[in-house]
Amino acid sequence: MNGSRRGGGVDRTIRSLFDDAGVRGWLHVAELDRPSAHVVLDPDEQVPMGSVYKVPLMTAFCRLAEAGRIDPSHRLTLETADRVPGPTGLSILRDPVTMSLRDLVVQMMSVSDNTAAHAVLRAVGPEAVDRVCADLGLPHTRIHGGVVGTFDRLVADTGAGSLDAAMDRVADNDTVVPPDVYDPAYKASSTPADIARLLRAIWTDEAASPGSCSFMRAAMGTQAWAHRLASGFPYDDVTVYGKTGTFGSMRHEAGVVELADGSVYTAVVFTQAARADKKLPRADAVIGAVAKVAVEELRRSQDV
Repeated sequence: MNGSRRGGGVDRTIRSLFDDAGVRGWLHVAELDRPSAHVVLDPDEQVPMGSVYKVPLMTAFCRLAEAGRIDPSHRLTLETADRVPGPTGLSILRDPVTMSLRDLVVQMMSVSDNTAAHAVLRAVGPEAVDRVCADLGLPHTRIHGGVVGTFDRLVADTGAGSLDAAMDRVADNDTVVPPDVYDPAYKASSTPADIARLLRAIWTDEAASPGSCSFMRAAMGTQAWAHRLASGFPYDDVTVYGKTGTFGSMRHEAGVVELADGSVYTAVVFTQAARADKKLPRADAVIGAVAKVAVEELRRSQDV
């Protein structure tokens, strides 16, 4: 699982937790100030990342704003025709909404709003996101048009006549899902190692200016969901920042855990469930459980 400093015990524990939850798992948990101290499981394998793509998108937005190429206060009116399917935020509203680009970024991070994210991506451009990923040393991260590109490929890969039909097909346990559905080649995809590197850059003010990185950290702190990464750290004196990602049977979260003693850890957990059910609470909760095991292992190693 990791270098020679870790024994097989934590490896077995994490694999057992994934197995018990009925998922395949990928993991990268590291100390923020000492990234070589890490617990990993297949950290360089590229997989579809779902809405985790909104983290590099936010980074590209901030860098373009710093360069004066985007006005973060520019207001956009999103008509009903601009809606992108999604269960939260502007995606479920029925009337035109006017918001600044900066607030749309917060909206896409806090409730994973697909409509907000697509509007930001149109302003930023996918090529700009890819350039930022290359500049920050994320060689396996590609967004391929974000959520809209992923949805378009899903419809094509399943041969369904609509997105709703495609979603129903991948959620049907009695249907064999075409292998291309989870092929990362043409969907927003990354590796745990890449996303961990990006999180570290945001938390150390290397991804953009200190002011922009502060904005990004605050945006990730507004995430509404506590059923994945945060479920492993249910304490008032622990702060968890995160961004979930969901695509078919895949459930992910990438975030940062700040403990009461001031120690900070990047935590990236990707999973793919054996079953296609839309609601699998154990598959959500195992993300927090394995992150906690990894953090505890790293803390123990500090005392050796």
